[in-house]
Amino acid sequence: MTYYLLQAFASLPLIFVTLPMLYFRYHTMRYRIDADGIHMAWGIIFRREVMLNYSRIQDIHLRSNIVERWLGLARIQIQTASGSSRSEMVLEGIDDPEAMRDFLYSRMRGAHHAHESSEQETLGGVLREIADELRKIRVAMERGDA
Repeated sequence: MTYYLLQAFASLPLIFVTLPMLYFRYHTMRYRIDADGIHMAWGIIFRREVMLNYSRIQDIHLRSNIVERWLGLARIQIQTASGSSRSEMVLEGIDDPEAMRDFLYSRMRGAHHAHESSEQETLGGVLREIADELRKIRVAMERGDA
């Protein structure tokens, strides 16, 4: 909240507009990290929700300006392969960004490896079925030729 207050006071002429907006953003911002991915929701009048699966995450960036560093905070910008140059989700006000980044990287790698291994298992199963069918056809053709 301190960072939002400093941000509002920095926009001195517009403080009566920015202060309520930042106040309500602070009090409505919710993060949920579960086995599937990261959920982020905020807003009162215009409610926004973003959900990212770990398998969609392409890159994670840590950003902090001088005020955020002074307060011991940082932003984590999460990018996907959506094609836009801006980040898909920004986790604001994180007090231990390195640990959060490492956690997200481990989940991201785990999701990618699980997805790849399930594809390989599926492909392997299909190839085994094809090989079995070809053997049956070969045996049937050999019986018919004899």
